[in-house]
Amino acid sequence: MKPKRPATVRNLVLVLGDQLDPESSALEGFDPKLDVVWMAEVREESEHVWSHKVRIALFLSAMRHFCDSLKSRGFTVDYRLLDDAENAGSLAAELAVAIRTHEPKLLIVTEPGEYRVQESLIAAAKTADVPLDIRADKHFISTTHDFAKFADGRKQLRLEYFYRELRKKAGVLMDGDKPEGGDWNYDAENRGSFGKAGPGLVPAPSSFPPDAITQAVLKLVEKQFADHPGNLKQFDWPVTPADAEVALRDFIDHRLISFGQYQDASWTAEPYLYHSRLSVTMNLKFMNPRRVVQAAEQAYRDGLAPLPAVEGFIRQILGWREYVRGIYWRFMPEYLDGNALDAHHPLPKFYWTGETDYQCLKQAIGQTLELGYAHHIQRLMVTGLFSLMLGVEPKQVHEWYLAVYVDAVEWVEVPNVIGMSQYADGGIMASKPYAATGKYIQRMSNYCKGCQYDPAKSTGATACPFTTLYWDFLMRHEETLAKNPRMILQVKNLKRLDAAEKKAIRKQADTLRISLL
Repeated sequence: MKPKRPATVRNLVLVLGDQLDPESSALEGFDPKLDVVWMAEVREESEHVWSHKVRIALFLSAMRHFCDSLKSRGFTVDYRLLDDAENAGSLAAELAVAIRTHEPKLLIVTEPGEYRVQESLIAAAKTADVPLDIRADKHFISTTHDFAKFADGRKQLRLEYFYRELRKKAGVLMDGDKPEGGDWNYDAENRGSFGKAGPGLVPAPSSFPPDAITQAVLKLVEKQFADHPGNLKQFDWPVTPADAEVALRDFIDHRLISFGQYQDASWTAEPYLYHSRLSVTMNLKFMNPRRVVQAAEQAYRDGLAPLPAVEGFIRQILGWREYVRGIYWRFMPEYLDGNALDAHHPLPKFYWTGETDYQCLKQAIGQTLELGYAHHIQRLMVTGLFSLMLGVEPKQVHEWYLAVYVDAVEWVEVPNVIGMSQYADGGIMASKPYAATGKYIQRMSNYCKGCQYDPAKSTGATACPFTTLYWDFLMRHEETLAKNPRMILQVKNLKRLDAAEKKAIRKQADTLRISLL
């Protein structure tokens, strides 16, 4: 895809793989007679963590579709293909080539979504002695400055208060100056499980068969990244704004009504249930979150979905998504090395293979390796819960999540893993560690049915590893957790165990850790 280079290049506009926003701030003021858009597919972005094939294919396909859409709108685009013989392999190196080629007077980019990438672009621009204009990302409803103002002077940065401010600012689900329905949060009504009968017939999400561009990408990824995890045979993701709109309408019409009640539930061989799959479209920026929030709110106004379902869904976007971005940029780069619980166990090998007889982990990880997808409770309360209580080094957990999930972009993934899932930030995000026995998983899924391990047992051959590790986790961190008001009751429950029981649990937990080395 060779560019039609202007005789003299004024601005070289950098568009990254997670910035596929047709209304991007970087594109403002673009003149095809003077400016060039630069995009590059590079191996570094697939190998700095060992990325899932589906994740790689999704980014590349969406990038190529976006490039074509820019060209159709009259933009001049310099696009470097991954398998180009002259591809330098990294964004910084490719940018250096583009600067030498075009000799621009100015580089323009929208705020990157990853600290590492931002620093590499800044360094490349400095080396080339070309000024770099980093513009605010209009995709978000709040800015990093907005979050900094919210955070200043606060000892705790809880989502709820930031979310309320954004609701008021955006006028979403508001009745005058009060929240619609009288309450800001309906989370208590959104914790249902399916019971023994299961979910029944769940509407299948819209399908997106690979077009010619995506098919070419799938062949490329299979050839270039053959040893990476994942299976491309079932690739079925939206890759364009038109696809995203279809996915949105399908969710609003068929799943939003039940999303709230069952958003925390899981079921064997049901990877999507009532979840939207829209995070990929928003995280790569080809679907505007305002459009998603507006569609959900309109469904409530039209009587098509109950308030708890709609509020719960909107809170994930208008609340959580904006909040984690604020956390990321306020505390990076130190945040990535957080390890408040001093955890150093290596990530178990079965996270990369799915080969385990723990049925809940086999289901969640197997689904992840097959599809590149798991919903938030599978991530937080199955794979994340196990690594937390096992004591896995948080950075290893982060690298796995960033590698295997198709919607993983670092600004959203790091706070969710380091802060929420692993409590490695010491409570900046979460008010307590999300520790639980296997009974939580038993209550919220059917994963325990037929499993050889019993969630009610903490020791013995049939003890559930989650239950063993739960009590061991409380004992190992008893002094720290006892100071946390939200953990007092859980820590007090340790008194139910006599010295012999505690010793047996510690021994079983140690044996389990050794077996997973």
